[in-house]
Amino acid sequence: MTIIDVHNHYYPPEFIAAIRRGPNSLTVKDDGEGNPVFYSPGDYNIAVRGHRDIAYRQEVLDVERVDRQLISLTCPGTLMETPSRSAELARLVNDAMAEVMATRGKRFTALATLPLNDPLASVAEFDRVHAMGFKGCMLFGNVNGVALADRCYWPLYERASAAGAVFYIHPTFPLGVAAMQEYWLMPLVGFLFDTTLAAAHLVFAGVPERFPGIRWVLGHLGGTIPYLAERLDRGYENFADCRVDIPKPPSEYLKTFYYDTVNFDPKAMRLAVDFAGVDQILAGSDYPHQIGSIPKMKQVVAELDLSPGDKAKILGGNATRMLGV
Repeated sequence: MTIIDVHNHYYPPEFIAAIRRGPNSLTVKDDGEGNPVFYSPGDYNIAVRGHRDIAYRQEVLDVERVDRQLISLTCPGTLMETPSRSAELARLVNDAMAEVMATRGKRFTALATLPLNDPLASVAEFDRVHAMGFKGCMLFGNVNGVALADRCYWPLYERASAAGAVFYIHPTFPLGVAAMQEYWLMPLVGFLFDTTLAAAHLVFAGVPERFPGIRWVLGHLGGTIPYLAERLDRGYENFADCRVDIPKPPSEYLKTFYYDTVNFDPKAMRLAVDFAGVDQILAGSDYPHQIGSIPKMKQVVAELDLSPGDKAKILGGNATRMLGV
């Protein structure tokens, strides 16, 4: 049985070195064990060895019996920088990801990073990485407060739809982050609503309707989308402005999105399967974040009351189809 982990994160060493050199808005400091620590509003990420050593990461995959990972950068990415610096760092990251695919392509596929705080540069970088063979890109749930549904990104979506690209939505620090400074509330709660808000806004704004070739993936089991989809449909039925840009209820679009398994509660997983169907669920671990787990990724699928064939789809078959690997 093929296992493909679609939600995990990699900081290329070239990116870490560039941040250390500066100039940057993003700050990095080393912890007591020599791990770089990246700080962003309400959150920080400790770049442990698995984040930055691709050879070590491959050894982990061997031990955990995972065949392939779809790697991506993670928060805070490049969006805290000036537009020109963001574009520079995105190119650097994508070139490093391309090198990983060129040298370890049997184990790793990558999602590109876009300098979304410069929409025109994002179109140019998308064209470049698409020509390089990337299957798609990771998008943060908002861009320094600008919604992904904003029309400034529609030229990008037009390109991506024509290419049949994968666009993976990963949360970042959301609006209202000032209220989420204690108890890790930003990543524990804010992240999920950042994804939920981004997906709902995209659908109501008609982005999937207008650009149907994009294959959308929502991290962390879609935030709260499977739980709130019925409420979104009620909004469509009862509020005229919710029907202006789409001809059918939101759930009909959201059921075409993919949802990764980075919610290790079997009951939540069951809800997502019942909502979107087993063909739309992808295995994800959030490795090597403190809150991620490859064993739990596999365990939650094993505990589902599904046929072996359906479990195989979630663990790797659906990602194989989506990525064409």
